[in-house]
Amino acid sequence: MLTQVVIIGGGPSGMLLGQLLHKQGIETVVLERQTRDYVLSRIRAGILERGTVELMRQAGVAGRLDCECFIHDGTLLSFNNQCFQINFRKHTNSSVVVYGQTELTRDLYDDREAAGAKIIFEAQNVIIEDVERGSPKVNFNVNGQLQSIRCDFVAGCDGFHGVSRQTIPKSKRREFEKTYPFGWLGILSETPPVNEELVYAHSERGFALCSMRNRNLSRYYIQCSLSDKVKDWTDLNFWDELKRRIPESLADLLVVGPSVEKSIAPLRSLVTEPMQWGRLFLCGDAAHIVPPTGAKGLNTAVSDVYYLFQGLIRYYQDGESGDLEKYSERALSRVWKAERFSWWFTKLMHRFPDQSEFDQKMQQAEIFQLRDNANAQAVMAQNYVGLPY
Repeated sequence: MLTQVVIIGGGPSGMLLGQLLHKQGIETVVLERQTRDYVLSRIRAGILERGTVELMRQAGVAGRLDCECFIHDGTLLSFNNQCFQINFRKHTNSSVVVYGQTELTRDLYDDREAAGAKIIFEAQNVIIEDVERGSPKVNFNVNGQLQSIRCDFVAGCDGFHGVSRQTIPKSKRREFEKTYPFGWLGILSETPPVNEELVYAHSERGFALCSMRNRNLSRYYIQCSLSDKVKDWTDLNFWDELKRRIPESLADLLVVGPSVEKSIAPLRSLVTEPMQWGRLFLCGDAAHIVPPTGAKGLNTAVSDVYYLFQGLIRYYQDGESGDLEKYSERALSRVWKAERFSWWFTKLMHRFPDQSEFDQKMQQAEIFQLRDNANAQAVMAQNYVGLPY
């Protein structure tokens, strides 16, 4: 089998890259380890930066997004029952969009299938070869049959545990990592959101986040111990704890109900350098991970897609390889800024187990600085809605 670009990973970043290239007449094959139904069953974040929305439109896959999304002009922050707003529109003349990552991925799948572009599900035992030469080769198994594809380039969009990052020799890559001493317990419930905008809450009991997917589907999180298990938390215990951590005015409005999904996720920051090796390019979680505070995971993956797409367009349309050669440098410049924001926001809003009283006072002072200083609010708003590419 021959193609121009093999994309490993059928998540949103791989699918978006595939559709952007397809619109420009560049042939791609997407390899996905799981089934379509499995991918679309995964619960993920739903905050989209302005750049992510624009790339979806450029790919021609934003019809349903534009009709069904929720536009958020700001977000609420609370500290021990005191609440204030960061107004994105005021400080950036822009907004963020709430649209579930699962729905975004579904739109990309539907569009790719309608276009007849190739995607291979349940591709197992993927091996990437010859990326330092002019014609990489990707081997894989489907239904026990060995298959291979020759291509010009390989885009590794297969996450941290995928084969792409591990294909770069350990002697050629460095990984910078920070782990956090807590996790997030999250539930999905078929209840109306407690507020029209997201609520980030800092309390003496720990962090909480009130989010949503649509008008009748809410997503809530609370900071928990890394030793906690999902079975340790009944729905009733979760709702009681959430109410203790958010402002009383919101707790009184909270509509509770049975969870339809419940999970615990550890938090960490990680960056792999470089993000390319020969003709292999890493995108998204294959190269970097951010804590979910600030919703930068999907959006940072999309910024990688933007830089790689631009480089491939220049190569195929103009015969210029300069942008591809600078892909890692350009992508990492923005990645580290997103990592900084996620790290800062995580540090600001959570209770750390080793915090001294002085540390807590400094945390309080920084939150009040954000509350009272328009310049500080502007910097946060600029980072939240998405830095320019």
